[in-house]
Amino acid sequence: MLNLFNLKRLSWGNNDTDDGKQKVALSATEVESIRSELADLEEREAHLKARLEHVDEILRSARLSGYLQMRTRWTALPGEPAPLDDSEVDDWLPRFVVLQGPCIFLYFVSTDLSPQDSTLLSDVVEVGRMPCHTQEDDDARYHFYIVTRQGLRYECSSASKLQVDAWVATLQDECKLGSDSTTLDHLSDTSK
Repeated sequence: MLNLFNLKRLSWGNNDTDDGKQKVALSATEVESIRSELADLEEREAHLKARLEHVDEILRSARLSGYLQMRTRWTALPGEPAPLDDSEVDDWLPRFVVLQGPCIFLYFVSTDLSPQDSTLLSDVVEVGRMPCHTQEDDDARYHFYIVTRQGLRYECSSASKLQVDAWVATLQDECKLGSDSTTLDHLSDTSK
């Protein structure tokens, strides 16, 4: 690419044509290099357009979507000791979460073409709020969890209480689960 713009190869003189444009002499390899780069750029543009159309389709058809901080845990099986308290472990990762059709889809970023993970709503056995936590920078984080029949527990977090409320209400409604908002709202308000 740098050889293309080499000053020795380009003619910069006043060789004006009749219409006021300058001529630039390029070798056949330079022309082929430019064509190859244009083809690569067109391919990249097509790929990015496909990703954009995919995101647009997801956002149009999703009942709920947005970025949440997430981590996963396995619930203890009967007879197993209770899990260790890992509340001090900072293993929260940002995920783009989409509630679409009968599934919850987890993407690394919103422009990913395929999800990292998915869970059927029919497998969700419990959805509830967790106590609100204040971080070192005095920002409140609101939490909720989703438990599947396989024992996988998704813990989700957001700085927006409205976002957490929307997710909990929608998931409880879609999964036909009872609301636990009265007792856990009190927990989140007292922990501030």
